[in-house]
Amino acid sequence: MPMIDLYAAAGTFADPHAVAKAAAAAVKDVEGVPDIPMFRKNTAAFVHELPVGAISNVDGDSDYVRVQVLTNSGALDRDKQQAVVARLTALVAEAAGDPSLAERTWVLLTEAPEGGWGLWGRAHTNAELVDAARAEITRLSAGA
Repeated sequence: MPMIDLYAAAGTFADPHAVAKAAAAAVKDVEGVPDIPMFRKNTAAFVHELPVGAISNVDGDSDYVRVQVLTNSGALDRDKQQAVVARLTALVAEAAGDPSLAERTWVLLTEAPEGGWGLWGRAHTNAELVDAARAEITRLSAGA
């Protein structure tokens, strides 16, 4: 149930909502979790449009995008880390209509500590999240 934050200068994306939706779907897909409401409703992306000039490297260049992906501890093995970075970098460049932006997109992968994933007003361990997902799958199967 990752949270994805994309930081870019205002106007980088013609449709920030579409970028947010695509980013959430991409990370959920790479993570490989079941397609159940628990994961669909709690995997989200936020596009933060910053004033032009609010981003800079040491040389003063400001045409960068920063993407930060927060997952629960251990959600992404090395192959999934590589896949998330590749998919989000490509998504950013395509959504901006600028293939060269792939060279100026930073993707940072961050993990919440064990027991530090807050959902439904409670901090959950990984085991508790797995149990909640299994319970939802059982409820959905029983209702089918």
